[in-house]
Amino acid sequence: MQATPVAAKSSLPGQYWQWRGQSIYYVRAGQKHPQRPPLLFVHGFGGSTDHWRKNIAQLQEEFEVWAIDLLGFGRSAKPDLQYSGDLWRDQLYDFITEEIGQPVVLAGNSLGGYSTLCVAAQRPSAAAGLVLLNCAGPFTETTPPPPPNPLKQQFSQIARSIFLQPWASFLLFQYLRQPSTIRKTLLKVYLDPKMVTDQLVEDIYRPSCDKGADRVFASVFKTPQGEKNDILLQQLQCPLLMLWGEGDPWMKVRERGSKFRQYYPSLSEHYLQAGHCPHDETPKQVNELIRSWVESTVLQQGQLE
Repeated sequence: MQATPVAAKSSLPGQYWQWRGQSIYYVRAGQKHPQRPPLLFVHGFGGSTDHWRKNIAQLQEEFEVWAIDLLGFGRSAKPDLQYSGDLWRDQLYDFITEEIGQPVVLAGNSLGGYSTLCVAAQRPSAAAGLVLLNCAGPFTETTPPPPPNPLKQQFSQIARSIFLQPWASFLLFQYLRQPSTIRKTLLKVYLDPKMVTDQLVEDIYRPSCDKGADRVFASVFKTPQGEKNDILLQQLQCPLLMLWGEGDPWMKVRERGSKFRQYYPSLSEHYLQAGHCPHDETPKQVNELIRSWVESTVLQQGQLE
């Protein structure tokens, strides 16, 4: 599939790759390294390749570094599809095999973490290693749910039926995409308010203006949950590094961390003074942890095989 030069304005020079008839945006930096696998960064919900600029700027000195916009996000196309972990898994796997041409160390944040976990677990030939940063995705429930509250259940069903209406999800999207709302949300999920810059707000706002962005938003929340994290972890074969921003208000990170350890005891993990996006909030620390882990774990395992 032919890559063509990019025309869209970007803080990182990139290209478009054609996948299943859709334009996919990606960036590439650094030089191919004979001893080190390439790195491939995958953003979270509402993010893009721009969210990794601080990581790319430093790590490109020692690695060949790639970042990609998932279909439906960033500068990639936003067709009216059913979006899912399986779709993004296939996109990432095809990109690795067709464009990069060798196994990579995948690094994903939030939704991007879940997507990269799907790749590494279900397409193991593409993954030399996996870095998950505040990884999203469901686990199998191991404790019985509490007795249902009929009133709460009825209210929940009504609320869900309203939200599933196109007009309701469109109105919610229009509210959430406002720059002022984006800024307020970021200030809740970043520990350091100084890291919530005008550039960051603009990077998230800009793709929301694209045609089809509202339908992507609705589809992601209407799509049934994908494969459970615990099932994926039991299929995983490559080294795993977990990086957690402890100040994440959306996740009980210590509780989630223990679940990942339960199903993949050989993982390495670090808890950082950051929120939901530690790679953007504490980039120097994250970059050094990735670099040293690749050297001490990924390369060592590769030499033993």
